[in-house]
Amino acid sequence: MARGLTADDGLLVVIDGAKALRAAVDSVFGDQALVQRCTLHKRRNVTDYLPRDQRAFVGRKLAAAFTDPDPDKGLRAAQTLARSLEAKHPDAAASLREGLTEMFTVRRLGVSDRLARSLSTTNAAESMISVARDTTRRVKRWRDGTMVKRWVAAGLLNAERNFRRIKGCTDMPTLVAALHRHVHADVTPVCDDKEAA
Repeated sequence: MARGLTADDGLLVVIDGAKALRAAVDSVFGDQALVQRCTLHKRRNVTDYLPRDQRAFVGRKLAAAFTDPDPDKGLRAAQTLARSLEAKHPDAAASLREGLTEMFTVRRLGVSDRLARSLSTTNAAESMISVARDTTRRVKRWRDGTMVKRWVAAGLLNAERNFRRIKGCTDMPTLVAALHRHVHADVTPVCDDKEAA
């Protein structure tokens, strides 16, 4: 915010399931920001509660639900899966239900499938962080804070080599328009009576 980030025309925030991050988004941006929860984190969180022999099957069911072009149909499929897990795996069912509607935020905005897949996970940020972490792992002795900053910058420059366009980026105007509509949905145009006459 101090650097000028604003949600005046809408903002899409893609995060993992951290409650502190979610609370921070609400606190800072309120209703102006739409939150998309990372579908990969959700799949991992749910399947971690399952026996190994059931993880792949449930993971595929979740992937199909989260990538369904019809967000309402995908949500119903995920809810049905949660009900089927309830008796034998209540923790997996509870994990699936937590924040479930936010798994379909991008799909509800009406963007293309390719862009929806790109923006439904935190992979872009995590990939960059992973490369930076691998770069800094080579350091055996940290001398001071300046050295830390230099190595982190070197790691980010390494990550930059792998940056590519977001798949489906040509559909970004649709996303921007949908976010704008979300923020300005309840703004009614002011009509001057004289002009109307």
